[in-house]
Amino acid sequence: MLRDCLTSIFENSPKFSFEVIVVDNASTDGAVAMMERDFPQIRVIKNVDRHGFGHNQNTGMQASTGEYILVYNDDTLVHGTALTVLCEFLDQHPKVALVGPKLLNADGTLQMSCYKFPSPLRSVWENLLLTAAFPNSTIFGDYRAWPHNTPREVDFVIGAAMLVRRSVIDQIGLFDELFFMYAEETDWQMRIRKAGWQIMLCPDAEITHLGGQSTEDAKDKQFSEFQTSSVKLITKHYGAAGALVQRISMLAGSVLRIAIWSVMSLIFPNKRRRGATEIQRWSRLFRWWIGLGPHVGLSPEHH
Repeated sequence: MLRDCLTSIFENSPKFSFEVIVVDNASTDGAVAMMERDFPQIRVIKNVDRHGFGHNQNTGMQASTGEYILVYNDDTLVHGTALTVLCEFLDQHPKVALVGPKLLNADGTLQMSCYKFPSPLRSVWENLLLTAAFPNSTIFGDYRAWPHNTPREVDFVIGAAMLVRRSVIDQIGLFDELFFMYAEETDWQMRIRKAGWQIMLCPDAEITHLGGQSTEDAKDKQFSEFQTSSVKLITKHYGAAGALVQRISMLAGSVLRIAIWSVMSLIFPNKRRRGATEIQRWSRLFRWWIGLGPHVGLSPEHH
């Protein structure tokens, strides 16, 4: 996967001078040897111990020298002139701090990659299905109904691929390493927006994001880390009261969905298989938010 990612970068390299830095997170699969053999032009920083996403990105950003920095996952493939397009977008929009590309799934379909900032109130709206019912509402809605066909200002883009100005990093700082994995890019972009900058998505740049490949063998830990990070994010920005609202709304939303899918399964026999999957999914969320776990995450502090 890493070889494919690096190959796509050099086969579709930007017209500007650039450097590639890979922070190897104490891998044991021969990745370092592969890079040294097949990509001698890149710089490899070798971690002795495993660290989280934010720490590793901070390490790479601090080692870089460019005016623009692409925070980038290895489960990705660059298409065409995407990197040039993103750089030129920042050139042409001086008030934009960070821009993300259109992300595609492996089959070429659109992948959701931009979202509204989490908040206690948004947690209530989403869990009561108001966001799903009114996707175009300026109050309840999000970006799911947007066809991703024109550049648009958004709250935040996911950390798989995002181009940011070095000057902005100098102003607002690096990733908060309170987050081991998940939500660190959301927190970062909340701080960017609070500093008065814009964040945009540019659909003229396309990148395939395979998604979740690095944690495919640790689904329970991945699940727990995601929930833990969401609590950390709300607590950091909204305090204990905000986190309590988040917990209550997540529990209420889980119960609501379990009830809906239970009724759907009874009324529509062809929905029973899907219903069983959804009930299992939301029951798992309910157990986590009520405190029954699993609570072993990806972070070393959980071991």
